[in-house]
Amino acid sequence: MIVGSRKGTGRRDFVTMYGKRDTPRNVLEQDVEALIRRLTVESQKLAHAFAARHGLHATDFEALVHVMDAEGRGSPLTPGELSLALGLGSGSTTSVIDRLEAHGHVRRDRDDADRRKVHLRYAEAGMALALEFFGPLRGRGDAVVAGFSDDELDSVRRFLTGMSDTIAAHRHLVTQPSASTSST
Repeated sequence: MIVGSRKGTGRRDFVTMYGKRDTPRNVLEQDVEALIRRLTVESQKLAHAFAARHGLHATDFEALVHVMDAEGRGSPLTPGELSLALGLGSGSTTSVIDRLEAHGHVRRDRDDADRRKVHLRYAEAGMALALEFFGPLRGRGDAVVAGFSDDELDSVRRFLTGMSDTIAAHRHLVTQPSASTSST
């Protein structure tokens, strides 16, 4: 759907934004891009629903995902690493961690080798809430994944990794002050 009646808007701008749908490859690429946008929006809606149900901010949920993923990789985050992942200062990150800890979602554990170092771990109470909310989704997702061969899943993983890296690089580019504005 083309929106707008200003001069210069219309089909040409739509094609500039989304590309031509003149070959099967172009149609496939545009369909994939649209599905990525749809997946992103649906994921955000689900994250907001979980956050709202449990009195969390959107940033709290993002932090929780970082903590969960890092712990799942066997490499729990420090508060400083979480700060970098969130793009927040240490004070704001501490506030996020405090809220998550107060709601029972994370805990701070001292490193056995270096007691000055703190690791963030997914707390059992938070995990129970997450399993209650997201558990049914896991089963549905497993059913989708079962329909793909190992080679297909490897292709999906390579594609999603490449797209995630591309989006992260673009986000970094558009959120950093430009050289011309930073020198003034």
